Amino acid sequence: MAEAFETKTTEETGRLLHSTDPGGLSAEEARKRLEQYGPNRLQEPEQPGFFSRLLSQFMDPLIYVLAAAGVISVFLGEIGDACIIAAVAALNGAVGMIQEGKAKRALDALKKMTRLKAVVRRDQTDQEIDAAELVPGDLVVLDAGRQVPADLRLLWTESLRAEESALTGEAAPVHKDAGFSAAAGLPVGDRKNMAYMSSNVTAGRGLGMVTATGMDTEIGRIARLIREAPMEATPLQKRLGDLGGALSILAVALCAALFGLAVWQKRDVGEMLITAISLAVAAVPEGLPAVVTIVLALSVSRMARVHTIVRRLPSVETLGAVSVVCSDKTGTLTMNRMTVEEVLDAGELLDEGVSGRRRRPGRGKGAMAPGQEELLRAFVLCNDAELNKKGRIGDPGELALLEYAEKEGPWTKGELERQLPRTAERAFDPERKRMTTVHRTETGIVSYTKGAPDVILERCSRYLSGGGERPLTGSSRRRLQDRISWLSSQGLRVLGAARSDGDGRKEEDMVFLGLAAMADPPRPEAAHAVAMFKRAHVRTVMITGDHRDTALAIARRLGIAEDGTQCISGAELDRLDDAALKERAETAAVFSRVSPDHKVRIVRALKENGSIVAMTGDGVNDAPSLKAADVGIAMGQTGTDVAKQAADMVLTDDNFATIEKAIEEGRGVYENIKKAVIFLLSSNFGEIMTMFTAIALSLPSPLKASHILWINLITDSLPALALGTDKNDGPALMEEPPRGKDESLFSRGGMVCTLFYGFLIAVISLAAFLRLPVGILAAEGKRITAESLSLVLGDPVVLARSQTYAFTVLGLSQLFHAVGMRDVGRSVFRMNHLENRLMLAAAALGVLLQVLVTENSRLVALFQTAALSGTEWRELLFLAAAPLAAHELLAGLSRISGARGTAEKERSGS
Repeated sequence: MAEAFETKTTEETGRLLHSTDPGGLSAEEARKRLEQYGPNRLQEPEQPGFFSRLLSQFMDPLIYVLAAAGVISVFLGEIGDACIIAAVAALNGAVGMIQEGKAKRALDALKKMTRLKAVVRRDQTDQEIDAAELVPGDLVVLDAGRQVPADLRLLWTESLRAEESALTGEAAPVHKDAGFSAAAGLPVGDRKNMAYMSSNVTAGRGLGMVTATGMDTEIGRIARLIREAPMEATPLQKRLGDLGGALSILAVALCAALFGLAVWQKRDVGEMLITAISLAVAAVPEGLPAVVTIVLALSVSRMARVHTIVRRLPSVETLGAVSVVCSDKTGTLTMNRMTVEEVLDAGELLDEGVSGRRRRPGRGKGAMAPGQEELLRAFVLCNDAELNKKGRIGDPGELALLEYAEKEGPWTKGELERQLPRTAERAFDPERKRMTTVHRTETGIVSYTKGAPDVILERCSRYLSGGGERPLTGSSRRRLQDRISWLSSQGLRVLGAARSDGDGRKEEDMVFLGLAAMADPPRPEAAHAVAMFKRAHVRTVMITGDHRDTALAIARRLGIAEDGTQCISGAELDRLDDAALKERAETAAVFSRVSPDHKVRIVRALKENGSIVAMTGDGVNDAPSLKAADVGIAMGQTGTDVAKQAADMVLTDDNFATIEKAIEEGRGVYENIKKAVIFLLSSNFGEIMTMFTAIALSLPSPLKASHILWINLITDSLPALALGTDKNDGPALMEEPPRGKDESLFSRGGMVCTLFYGFLIAVISLAAFLRLPVGILAAEGKRITAESLSLVLGDPVVLARSQTYAFTVLGLSQLFHAVGMRDVGRSVFRMNHLENRLMLAAAALGVLLQVLVTENSRLVALFQTAALSGTEWRELLFLAAAPLAAHELLAGLSRISGARGTAEKERSGS
């Protein structure tokens, strides 16, 4: 829309947009406008075509090295080697295309599951719809925590503030005023009567009319001018990149030394140049970044199936290191379906106490005492929730009060609001812990305030009893405090209500009306999740704005806390400096009555203690702590848009137990990537040591360039990917302590494993290479030396067969090694190999391809190998299985050591 709506009045805006009905557009009119203007979404960047994506797969320094090797091969007349190099490059490109496609589909699925919602007024009712369905002229309801879904001309505001940094770069929220009159040409940041798509409402409420959607919005205009930012590599990918760089330098240095040594030994320079370049390419695990990418992308898809939407891929990796989970209580640890248990007016509380007569839910409508009716009136009017045919919209506690009023009260909210229309309000503020609404009556103005009962009571000087006001004395105030504490100690959420004549803006000198006590029972699965976290050495900490007794009661039921010494209140926090809080945070399990600033301090204190912190939240006030945590987790159903934008992941079922599954997945992903890294590096290290040792001993090269590239092809792709997608023993992983955030991939025996298997593969490959010449020398009774071996290998027939032996053992041994790497501590006979069908397929395909290279006449000619007999195959398979035999030996020793450790623990325990 071209109009400068910030310069128009609300009436002019309505006329220009043909939307003057205060009840909003009709469904039919909205449908017509949606056809006219299109969906309210930003256009996706133009996707590159097939050939562009294919070409991008070859824009890699390693591919340039391969291309150089291919050109040199052609120049030297090695057409077979050139063809193999071309095939390897083509296959790498194809694998990259497939992996990229899988990652894109996973991310597309993620986008579909995180669609923005908007509350729109249509056909006289408020309803929640996909923001993509908004059209110009729609009336949109805004409240704290929601993201503005389109450009809006504000028609009504109450303490409304919006954070517009995406448009203006200014982080401070902007105060909005529907009555503001803007001059032409005013900058976006100064248009107080407008709210723009992608900005976040941080406080207050408002109503706006949609003036622009999709690419016609301010953010849409910016989107036309900027290019899509490249996706950041995860911390793990960065570490792998650094590792790959270091390995590349090492490999190039070794291969340069290999080439120099060959020149000094007066070998065939052309052949050794190709071999050295091929070895340099093979030494670098170029498939590793692709394996990491697809493993993370597949993990995102799996986590989506268990109700976890990952917004930032690095959080998948960080999850595996989480040692403390900080959780809000309501909706996460509990059902978030509040029901009113008690409604007690001030007279009941003081005259008869908690155990006296009270009006309970479910008794049906009937006569109510004046104090009860006034109390219920306060809870209904000082309430922003809505109950209508479209569903339940609003805070669970406020919805529970409305449902109670419909069952027990003499009127509905709509009827009461027509009798006492709202004229002003002070929206709920986490710092103030209360809200106030102002209403017009037949005789004047009355205000109702609702909020934390102790906060409300502090600001009251009188209480209502029997229809009359009485002064609040010290003894009556103490009795009311006792009632509040007793109800809270039962795990109930308690709200207080008060009344004052006039506009009530100061919220002081009020009349205390009474309390409502609501129950939000713990989720049945939450206690199990807390217990599982304890087994996994992950501490659960409850951080809530609820009363200390309420929080502690729920924490005890869930097994989070045992006694009151583990609970710290917001007031206590204010008295602690950062050093003291850091010390207390080591043992505290519950933080009650906290503010947003408190939450950030708690998270920082835990992180300073060395903990890796995951933080859950759903409200605007949770956003700072979600960002401060190592992993921010927002609630998908009850969470505000601000919380979701600040979080790293979103729980679509708002279920605390889902976090357990997410952490298990995070640990599994890290383990799989670690297995793939160690497998690739140990295999490549074996190749380097095989070649370098033979050349250093002045022996002919045990492998041709084509052999090295072929082995790289059959071992660096599918087997590594199979390890990356392996199904781990989840319960076993969750019994181990979390890894350190900066833990090396080679910790916990990783470096020893890499070097051990690398040397073993080199030893058996050299043994296979020397098997034939050693046998010939032994049969002739000659002394076995490097010189005599080199002379025997000077025979082209002997050399071709020996190279075939080394080629076969090197390739097959890596396939056997991949099978054992699935679990270095468990025998292959105890593994469920059907759980990883990709590994079975990769191993079978690798063996088949290796057999073809020695049995197919065309491939024999191409690779210059020798056909093998059945006896030779049996002997070579036996030799190639050495990594698996070593795996079985080490797994057996590990079992024996574990059994001894268990026995010693049992003896010490007894």
